[in-house]
Amino acid sequence: MEIIKKPILTEKASLLTEKGNRYAFKVDHRANKIQIKTAVEAMFGVTVVAVNTAVVAGKAKSRYTKAGFVSGRSPKYKKAIITVKDGETIDFYSTL
Repeated sequence: MEIIKKPILTEKASLLTEKGNRYAFKVDHRANKIQIKTAVEAMFGVTVVAVNTAVVAGKAKSRYTKAGFVSGRSPKYKKAIITVKDGETIDFYSTL
């Protein structure tokens, strides 16, 4: 099971990184906090202080096409907010 899927690079996530030394990742929905912590420490070589997780619900999507009205949902995913020890950073662009 690949635990860390990809980093979340949004404005809100970058503000967390600047202010609180926190990083956001999309993770496997079956992973627990201990597995996420060990995966981040092994992949990036940093010390993880805390892990917060949340399941983000999918949004309802709809559009009108030539074939008619199409509606559906975007998939849900699990998000992990990782707090790293002071003085350590994660560089997404050189490791992933």
